[in-house]
Amino acid sequence: MTEAIVQSTAGVTLAGGGRFSASLLALAQGFAPRLVAADGGADRLLALGAEPEAVIGDFDSISKVAQRRLAGRLFPIPEQATTDFDKALRSISAPFVLGLGFAGQRLDHGLAVLNGLASHPAKRCLILSGTDVTFLAPCDLTLRLRVGSRLSLFPLGAVEGESEGLRWPLGGLKFAPAGVIGTSNEVSAPQVRLRFSAPLMLVILPRAGLAAALDGLRPGVRGG
Repeated sequence: MTEAIVQSTAGVTLAGGGRFSASLLALAQGFAPRLVAADGGADRLLALGAEPEAVIGDFDSISKVAQRRLAGRLFPIPEQATTDFDKALRSISAPFVLGLGFAGQRLDHGLAVLNGLASHPAKRCLILSGTDVTFLAPCDLTLRLRVGSRLSLFPLGAVEGESEGLRWPLGGLKFAPAGVIGTSNEVSAPQVRLRFSAPLMLVILPRAGLAAALDGLRPGVRGG
């Protein structure tokens, strides 16, 4: 088991090397005030006038300038078998993590992040972009969402599901990456109940659903 580098009773915002705006960073820190960077995410934060309390990764993308400025807050994990996102996520102990700069400007990077979510199902990690919030669903999840809102599902393995409160119910469907997926379903009731046979289903909501997602994943903790 990896020893936690960052331990927090509040949510943690984890910054990656992809682009994200100051407004998205402010939104994330409103829910998850503690700030950590995965490798080159440190440079993104410094460019926005923010400093992480810790930088975790193999340090193949963080600049020398950032390393000098953040000396004493650097936690190298040199192995190359996993991504910087995976290294950082497994090294954070917190009620939840909000990831910025991981939404897949490069397809291979984005797929690797999804692999990291599936590899750590006990972690509550939500990936934010300018438009969406994406997270791995537990086997039983209840969400309070606006009727008519988009709710997409994408399986990371073979998984079955049941639902209440969706326009197109999940019952009887066998989901798989090369088979049935659940793009652009629609919320039909104020409360959505989802049940899955394994923690292998991604839920993708409009970014406005972030608070509802946090409440569903960890009731009572999002305020930190």
